[in-house]
Amino acid sequence: MSKTKTGKQELILGIETSCDETSAAVVADGRIILSNIIASQADIHKRFGGVVPEVASRRHVENITLTIEEALTEANCSLDDLSAIAVTCGPGLVGALLVGVAAAKAISFARGIPLIGVHHIAGHIYANRLVSEMEFPLLALVVSGGHTELVLMREHYDFAILGQTRDDAAGEAYDKVARALALPYPGGPHIDRLAAEGSPSIPLPRAWLEADSYDFSFSGLKSAVLNTLHNASQRGIELDRADLAASFQASVIEVLVEKTIRAAVEHNVEQVLLAGGVAANRGLRERLTERCREIGIALVIPPLALCTDNAAMIAAAGYIGYQKGMFASLDLNGTANLPLETSVRL
Repeated sequence: MSKTKTGKQELILGIETSCDETSAAVVADGRIILSNIIASQADIHKRFGGVVPEVASRRHVENITLTIEEALTEANCSLDDLSAIAVTCGPGLVGALLVGVAAAKAISFARGIPLIGVHHIAGHIYANRLVSEMEFPLLALVVSGGHTELVLMREHYDFAILGQTRDDAAGEAYDKVARALALPYPGGPHIDRLAAEGSPSIPLPRAWLEADSYDFSFSGLKSAVLNTLHNASQRGIELDRADLAASFQASVIEVLVEKTIRAAVEHNVEQVLLAGGVAANRGLRERLTERCREIGIALVIPPLALCTDNAAMIAAAGYIGYQKGMFASLDLNGTANLPLETSVRL
């Protein structure tokens, strides 16, 4: 483990407020979680069928101080023990981001502690380092509510985007299909559970796009599900919801997994990482595990608690930024559409 000159662990306070989770965590030496506090707003937004940005921002304001204090208490440390503060600065809901950024800047200024801005997707990728050390080159499949990306990394903080969604991200498609199936918000976990009860017996399209493309598209699949429901209703046929959920999930997973495997083989990677909220999907985890085993490539998947938005992953990514001296000034801002650092289109 890395140590300071006094022999103490390097403690990073992570802060995450990009959407509807207020989270603070203390991580030692980039890999040891001492605390990871999450104040969820899921029940508040459930009644609206999705996240309401203004409501989310107000709840972050109410929760941020207590969440940080609880994280420090659980980690048995104080602000004076910290080596740096890492905060999500984008992408996300700008009002929500600003709450976390403002809190981090205030602590940084008051205590003279280095400030590190962390890309939200980088955080999801580095959640895997809390499980297993990264081995380069590696390929990360990032699947969340707003992002579906294949990211090649040849070293720490070197992000090359091989493919990304052209329309709906996988998580968005899950939520929209769940709404059509009258399932509660957030829809992803409910579809995953329902799919396990059904059979993928309903024909639905796979959007492979161009033969050499690693991009994704799920808008057509979402529309196909809606059309299938509408046509059945017009004909007075009651579809089995479990079968439709299973068929939808099978289509999403096949495209995600096979494009990942093809990219992993082409780029001769040492590891495949699964990252993002949809990484909690049981069907995706099982199929990707099976395919990686078949081709002999190591797969790392975070535990469920580290798949959804949390501050431990931000602290883990921030630790690498700390080691590289990637410190932000006090004019750090929240950016809704922040590109992944040093990313290039291959």
